[in-house]
Parts: sequence; C-alpha cells; structure tokens
Amino acid sequence: MSSQVIHQAASLCLSYPDDTVLGSATLIEKALRETAPRAAASFAPLMDWWAITPVSDVRAVYVDTFDMSRRHALYLSYWTDGDTRRRGAVLADLKARYREAGLELDGTGELPDYLPLVLEFARHAPREGAALLQEYRPSLELIRIALSERGSPYAGVVAAVCATLPGRSPADRQQAMAMAAAGPPRESVGLDAYDPRLLPLHPVGGR
Repeated sequence: MSSQVIHQAASLCLSYPDDTVLGSATLIEKALRETAPRAAASFAPLMDWWAITPVSDVRAVYVDTFDMSRRHALYLSYWTDGDTRRRGAVLADLKARYREAGLELDGTGELPDYLPLVLEFARHAPREGAALLQEYRPSLELIRIALSERGSPYAGVVAAVCATLPGRSPADRQQAMAMAAAGPPRESVGLDAYDPRLLPLHPVGGR
C-alpha cells in the first residue's frame, strides 16, 4: 500500500506543476506522513520549495529542468534505447501493457514511457507496474543521479521511487551504467554515447 501511495505522489510531483498538481501538495504530504514517513522525508525538499516559491518560478524551473535539458529526461526508454527503431517497438509494447491492465492513455498527450504515466500505471496495477519500474531501474537511477547533481528538489522524489524497488541504488553514474549493462542486451543503447540530439522534446499537457 505504501508503495502505491509513493508512486501516486511521485506521479503528481513529476508532472507539470499546474494548479491541480500544486493544489495537491497538502494531500500528498498528509498521505505520505500517514503511510510512508521515510518517503515523506524524501519528498520534503520539493514540498518545502513549492511552499516558498512563486508559482511562475516553479513552472519555469520545471520546464528548464525536464523540457529544456535532456540530462533529466523523464522518458524512460530514451535512456536505454535512444532514438532508435527499437524504441518505437518498446513504446508500442508499453501501450499494449497499459491496455491489458485497463489503463488508457488517450488524451494524455504523452508517450507511454513518460515517468509520471509509468508511475500512474504502477499505482493502478501494482504488480505489473513494479515489474516495469524494475525493468527500467537504470533509467530511474540515472535520472535520480542527474537531478541530484543539479541540486534539484525533484531528486528526492525519484529517490523515493527507487527505494520502493528491491536492491540498493547505485552510488554514482558509473555504477548505474554498470547496472544497465548487466540487464538484457539491447540494440543501439542510448546510454552508450548519451547524445543530447537523440531525444526530441515533447510538449506536455498543461503548458
């Protein structure tokens, strides 16, 4: 149950901070304190920052962090497959997995590997969602590390998600890359060269 609460809270927190998202801050804090106090501490830097920062600045920082910088891309298959033909097949497979679980993506305006959608899937279908997050654990860890290196208040949110999965998080980027290399073999992996030109920027609903 606590993992589902963490996944739902993280899905909201990592989405574009529109009025609905920012208006959920009190509910998010209360739910985490009651069901996952350790995770609540990880979310606290973002909650505190939201509380003291003008809304326009919160939105500007979100766009700068996630839309203007590929180093913090929230599209999980980008980190493993880059802009390859395989990635198209991966996205189609994700859509099929969502449909099988009864989760429809129509109207979201986002790709199915967008982390907030994956987290919503994990809340909706805990077993399948946890397996999907574990499958993309290297992507999650690389996002976490990049956000931590930036000093972003969002880093703790991703760290809390990683903490719901089995095993320890890698200490640094090198260990995260080793984790990726130990997984299933992949064609033309985006981790190898980390070319920022590989990821197209996708507009997110609510901008």
